[in-house]
Amino acid sequence: MTYAIAPPAPTSLPIIGSEVRFPIRRVFCIGRNYAEHAREMGASVDQTAPMFFCKPADAVVGDGADVPYPQATGDLHHEVEMVVALGAGGHDLTTEQAAALVWGYGVGLDLTRRDLQAQAKAKGHPWDVAKAFDHSAPVSALRPAAATALDADSVLRLSVNGEVRQQTTLGEMVHDVPQIIAALSGLFELKAGDLIFTGTPAGVAALQRGDRFHAELVGVAELEGRIV
Repeated sequence: MTYAIAPPAPTSLPIIGSEVRFPIRRVFCIGRNYAEHAREMGASVDQTAPMFFCKPADAVVGDGADVPYPQATGDLHHEVEMVVALGAGGHDLTTEQAAALVWGYGVGLDLTRRDLQAQAKAKGHPWDVAKAFDHSAPVSALRPAAATALDADSVLRLSVNGEVRQQTTLGEMVHDVPQIIAALSGLFELKAGDLIFTGTPAGVAALQRGDRFHAELVGVAELEGRIV
């Protein structure tokens, strides 16, 4: 096939213990999935209707990379999250069917231009410019689900310059992974290669140029980087 311009390079992530890579199709995110974070943002949790938004696949940044401080903001915030990678898809799924789609797990940061988000909220506008900007989704290498042991006590943590900023257990999620996937599948047809950011705990705060971050889904995946 011949293209009018050079097609963009595909986005992918490394796989722990493998030489092959995981191709990324879409990036979905759930908002307000930890009650304490919702409260710190002055919001409530609707347990019957999860709130979703998206980031472009080319916003993904791999482990160890420098992350440019984004333009048009003076208030860049970190939001550490467990990331789920799908190995198959579907629509209108049950939670049992949804659970079977999980290919692997990682840890990521949903970087947010908080000042632009606040302006959008005040005007009743979408959050796209606050969430879907370049380099806004650093993600670790992925660990296959078959090699992963997760439960309600599994720890999600973010440190910045060696100081713990965010920490929680997965049992604190309002909607668990099968529930998130099932709800998403009622809105989109999910496919292999989709990533899902599963929500952030309390403790979000600003990042500055020169800050180094270390995110971990303990025993599963780690992510390091620097804001430049």
